[in-house]
Amino acid sequence: MSILDKVKIGNSVQVNLELSKDRLNKETIDAINVSSLAKVSDFRITDGKGIGVVLQLSNGKEQWFFEDEIDLLDENGNVIKKNYDKQDNNFIFVFLRGLNYENKNNVSELLNPINFFIWLVVSFKDIF
Repeated sequence: MSILDKVKIGNSVQVNLELSKDRLNKETIDAINVSSLAKVSDFRITDGKGIGVVLQLSNGKEQWFFEDEIDLLDENGNVIKKNYDKQDNNFIFVFLRGLNYENKNNVSELLNPINFFIWLVVSFKDIF
């Protein structure tokens, strides 16, 4: 089921900062730290296979997020548990979803083939 079936413009959602902080600027991160609640102001196609959500943050600015970077809220303000497709319960998909890549700054870390392999796997996990 798509996010379009569950949320409408004007609904409140909660931003999961851990999933999106690597691509956000400091001003946006500060606004989310003040309040992770935001209002949906629009939808946007992300990369041809998903829907992104444009949110109005606590500081009044708008920022878009991937649908998996936000948590939907019910009428009482409780987080609605996400239902993943059956194929996402496969061990490989569960394992890949848990992988994260941290940017490397040291030259020896950049040249390490294990770090390259982890980066490659994390980069391709969204394709599967």
